[in-house]
Amino acid sequence: MNITDVFKNRKVIALILAIIALVSMFGISGVASSPELHADTIQSLEEKRDTVMGLVAASTAASVAITLLPGDIATPVGENLADLSFYFLLVLSALYLEKYLVTITGYIAFSYIVPAACGCLILYLFWQKKQLVQISAKLAIFAVALCLIIPVSVGVSNIIDNTYASSIEQTISSAQQAAEEIPKQTEETEEKEEGFWSSIVSQVTEGVSEAVSSATKKFETMLNNFIEALAVMIVTSCLIPLFILFLFVWLGKTILGFNVSLQETLPKILPRKLR
Repeated sequence: MNITDVFKNRKVIALILAIIALVSMFGISGVASSPELHADTIQSLEEKRDTVMGLVAASTAASVAITLLPGDIATPVGENLADLSFYFLLVLSALYLEKYLVTITGYIAFSYIVPAACGCLILYLFWQKKQLVQISAKLAIFAVALCLIIPVSVGVSNIIDNTYASSIEQTISSAQQAAEEIPKQTEETEEKEEGFWSSIVSQVTEGVSEAVSSATKKFETMLNNFIEALAVMIVTSCLIPLFILFLFVWLGKTILGFNVSLQETLPKILPRKLR
């Protein structure tokens, strides 16, 4: 069966494609962009947001607590903890972006991209340019990738998050605990310093330095834990969505077996008068 036989009723097929485009625009797009459809994904993103905000609060509290320690030994650690807040803010921004895009991408895919793919097929019925079929297939794959990229990336991220969830919670709790203990230790140190001249100078100085050294080592370990938590957040919230996007693009090219750019294709399918 040749192409001419297949498209004898091209008007009927064009009408069906037009109906599909209209249903996609005014029906499916509303369902695909509804928060109820993506409730699980949105909930996962909100839980990650709460975790990141907890890390920001804990690192800030720990940084402030370090400033209460006598001397400047722990100052570099406190500055590094304070700098982490900027990177946590970037992760938080990525999470908010994913949360909003999870509904917007469905609307864009079914309101514009799928109807455009149907329009290319309708043009092909009456114009018989193979490039139009290729563009339609690319648009369809892009629409599917656009709808699935965030739910799939969140699902993959949850697997990694579940592995590190306990360590991240422990990091937050240890930072909060340290932030509460440091002021108490500082008060005890001040009480020792009040009786400084009534006791042996070397003993008091040694006791204070040991306390500061112990607290500094504790905060250094805490800083390493925060850096590890930040690395996990960057991988799950920023790198995995990009990896999933590239994976969809690669699969689309592999399955279809072609790689035609629009800049090369459009001049070929335009009428000669418009070239």
